Amino acid sequence: MTGPRRLDPAAGAAHHGGMRAFAWWGGLSRRRRVLVAVLALAVVAGIVAGTVRALSGGPALPAAAGNRPGDVLLVPGYGGSTTALDRLAGRIAAAGGHATVVRLAGDGTGDLQVQANVLNGYVNRALAAGSGPVTVIGYSAGGVVAWLWDVDYDGVAKARRIITLGSPLHGADLAAVGATDLPGACPAACEELVPGSSMLARLQGTASATRPPWLSLWTTDDQVVQPPDSARLPGAVNVPLQSICPGVSIGHGQLPTAPLVVGIVLHTLRSTALMPPHPSDCRSLQALGKYDKSQHD
Repeated sequence: MTGPRRLDPAAGAAHHGGMRAFAWWGGLSRRRRVLVAVLALAVVAGIVAGTVRALSGGPALPAAAGNRPGDVLLVPGYGGSTTALDRLAGRIAAAGGHATVVRLAGDGTGDLQVQANVLNGYVNRALAAGSGPVTVIGYSAGGVVAWLWDVDYDGVAKARRIITLGSPLHGADLAAVGATDLPGACPAACEELVPGSSMLARLQGTASATRPPWLSLWTTDDQVVQPPDSARLPGAVNVPLQSICPGVSIGHGQLPTAPLVVGIVLHTLRSTALMPPHPSDCRSLQALGKYDKSQHD
C-alpha cells in the first residue's frame, strides 16, 4: 500500500460487521460449523474446477435406433460450472457419442424450474436435429433439474434414460443450514434444495412408473450432499459407488471424472438394458473409465 492510512467509516462498519460475524460463528454448534465450512468449500471448489482441462478417450458406443444415436445432455450442478462435465462429455464423444453440456441460465443458482426449462430447450433441439431418445446426465443439483424436466416435460417420451451423480433428490443439509443461518447466501436453488421444500415434495409425490429408466450413483464420501443417500430414488437403479469398489475414495467434486464413474457411464450408454454394476466389475469399470494420456498425445 502507498500513502498514509486513512480512517474510513466504512472500514469501521466492516470491522463491526466482522465482529458480529465472529460472534455468530461462535454461537454455532460444532456440527453447523462443519456444514457451513463445507458449504464454503463447495463454492470454492466450483470456482477452482474452472482450471481443469477437458480430456477425452474411451471405447466405441453402438448406434441407437433413429437417424443418429441418442444425444447425451449433461446438466451441471449448483453454480453452473461446466468444466468437470466438459471432461466427461469429451470421453463420451471420443467413444462415438454425441454429448452436449447444458449451459444453465444465469449462474446456475436461480430457480431450478427455470433451469429445467433450459434443459427442455436442449432436448427439443436435439430431437429436432434427428437424435434418438436422449440420455440426460445430471450432476449434483443438475439431477434435480433433470427430475423436474422429466416430470414437467414428459421425459419418459423423450429420454432413453436418466443418470444422476451425487444428486440431492431429497434435499441437502447444507441448503438447510444456508437458508437458516446464511439467508443472504442462499438463493432460489439453495432454498429449493432444503429437505421438505415444496418443490421437492412435489417431485417426491410423482410415481416411479412414469419415469424413464434411471441410474443414480453416489459416493459415501460425499461431504457436500449430506446425507449422501439423498441420491436414492425409489424405482431407480441405486448404486453407492463403494458397493461396487469397497474402499474407493471419491469426493463430491470428483464424481464426473473418477474412473469408476466414467466407466459406469460409458458402460451404461452402450448397454441396451439398464442393469446395476456388480462388485465383480470393479476393476474392469475402473479400467474402462481410466484416461490414458499416452494414447491421446
